[in-house]
Amino acid sequence: MGLSRRGTKWTWDETLIAFGLYCRTPFGKLHQSNPDIIALAGVLGRTPSSVGMKGCNFASLDPAQQERGIKGLANRGHLEQEVWDKFHADSQAVALEVAEAEARLIQTTGSPDEPELTPPDGPTESAQTVRVRRVQSFFRSAVLAIYDNRCALTGLKVPTLLNASHIVPWSASPKRRADPSNGLLLNALHDRAFDRGLITLDEDFRVVLSSQLRDHCVNDTHQQSFLAFAGSPIKLPKRFMPDPTALAYHREHVFKE
Repeated sequence: MGLSRRGTKWTWDETLIAFGLYCRTPFGKLHQSNPDIIALAGVLGRTPSSVGMKGCNFASLDPAQQERGIKGLANRGHLEQEVWDKFHADSQAVALEVAEAEARLIQTTGSPDEPELTPPDGPTESAQTVRVRRVQSFFRSAVLAIYDNRCALTGLKVPTLLNASHIVPWSASPKRRADPSNGLLLNALHDRAFDRGLITLDEDFRVVLSSQLRDHCVNDTHQQSFLAFAGSPIKLPKRFMPDPTALAYHREHVFKE
């Protein structure tokens, strides 16, 4: 249990950590009875309702949530907006800041790695390896959460068979590497097809098949795996909606007509 900080202003590190928890918390679970929120509140020395409301403040900044009428506190702090804006300008940088803030919290409080806080890295890992692992972990956790651990195309709910797919590839845009709106949750087969440009999504989030794939759908298995989904819309998340500009990039630069 951390020292009580009730009534004190949130620090930058605390706001970063709350943002990290917001990103990996499924929709509808940003409430004070969520065990992860209770655990983080204990570590920070704040109330679960305060931590939960911090998550709601972040939700209120998401355009998809604004359309649903989600509102945060009227006197929402400026730090939430700063974190949000910085994340959308350079998601990789903020994901690394979140991991570093979590590591500092662990070192300060001596707390275990709950709620899903990042433990200190092993001495054998290079700095670059650590950075890549942290960004990949942030991205995967966030994409799993926003899609409720279900494949956006098939509905498969087996996390070990699901991949967090980058729409704009990892190598093409470092600043978008940790951005959930640059991600889709797909099963391993369709993830590979999306990554190789054999499937994409149109402006209405419907599946489009490459001719290279359609021409090889010659048996029932191929037809059930691909042709059956042609023209079908994916299941969209309630926050961090797939970015239309990222999908346009995928159609132009990755997809093979």
